[in-house]
Amino acid sequence: MMAKNEDVKQNGGLFGLGAKNDAYAKYFTGQSYLNGLVSPEKEVNVGVGNVTFEPGCRNNWHIHHDGYQILLVTGGEGLYQEAGKPAQLLHPGDVVVTHDGVKHWHGATPDSWFAHVAITTGTPEWLEPVSDEEFATAFKQGKENA
Repeated sequence: MMAKNEDVKQNGGLFGLGAKNDAYAKYFTGQSYLNGLVSPEKEVNVGVGNVTFEPGCRNNWHIHHDGYQILLVTGGEGLYQEAGKPAQLLHPGDVVVTHDGVKHWHGATPDSWFAHVAITTGTPEWLEPVSDEEFATAFKQGKENA
């Protein structure tokens, strides 16, 4: 069962809200929450975490080096954008694969909470924030392309 917006707001949806994502707050605009599910300390080469975004929250542009990221959308409504491409509107059940070296960002739409499970390998390179103008354009594109 996939989480509805109110369930995402209350408890992060299927995998739980987790704590405020203070460790990565400098790479986000707005408030996010992180519930770590699998960490590389468990002797695997992949991190898995449930990330929950308050409405309008998004992470900075970033690149995964020597790895990839898979996003499994579990609740709410979100956006995903790769540099030079139009934004995609995301809903529960959507899957996004970001390949090695691709500049991208993801986050909640302005009016919805958003949750996804992020499966990540490699090393992230955090870049500039997504500006309010870029975010508004992405939201418009996402709605038009939905």
